[in-house]
Amino acid sequence: MNERKHRRKLGQNYLIDPVILFEIERAISPQKNNLFFEIGPGTGALTYHLMGHNRKVIAMDLDQKNITTLSEKFPITEHEFIHGDVLKEPLDFLHKTKHRVVGNLPYNISTQIILKLIYYLNGIEDMHFLVQKEVAHRICASNQSGDWGRLGVKIAALFETAILFDVPPESFDIKPKVQSSFIRLIPRVNPMIALNKFSGFSNLVDQSFANKRKGIKNNLKKLEINFAKLNINPLARAEELSIEDFISVFQTIDI
Repeated sequence: MNERKHRRKLGQNYLIDPVILFEIERAISPQKNNLFFEIGPGTGALTYHLMGHNRKVIAMDLDQKNITTLSEKFPITEHEFIHGDVLKEPLDFLHKTKHRVVGNLPYNISTQIILKLIYYLNGIEDMHFLVQKEVAHRICASNQSGDWGRLGVKIAALFETAILFDVPPESFDIKPKVQSSFIRLIPRVNPMIALNKFSGFSNLVDQSFANKRKGIKNNLKKLEINFAKLNINPLARAEELSIEDFISVFQTIDI
């Protein structure tokens, strides 16, 4: 397998545009003593912008070649470069100290990565990711937009989200076939559900969107919910419900 095919298989499209890298650094606004966890650092274009002023970077990459490159490029002892698959590796260090999480995520697994990180919410100060534009709109959607779905609902229960700016394909060394967006996720000061209830909430959301043609009552008919009492139209489809509606429904079954 040649280098280009190998990188495409791993979703490795590296940012090379200095203007975009500057804008990303400015959006993240690294502060003195920040502790960063970078996912998919590649050869360190963004990593470099995160370092300095008593900051520490823990970076994880699936490609051993990148880890070797980073270790040689940044031989400073306080930084850690880990060879591993973020979807498979335990991230227990996130339970110990608050981290700021950043990454140019592989687009084919970006949603899986973000959903895994939710379970480490208490160790996350904020998250900044470069993702496919379509996925960014799903993550940052509301029921007022056509992108509202199970992903947006799950994330909205625990995070405030925002799309910061778009990134064109020309900003990468291997141009992706899709548009990209840089997004921010900040844990809510007052989460709408407790973290230990997230799995149950996630299951409810999945059931609610199981059949998009059916109303919410039909999709959740096994739960015998009194929608009139919740002031929710039982014929409404899941995408018409607000995050507050989903929380209300969940609270009636979480007893």
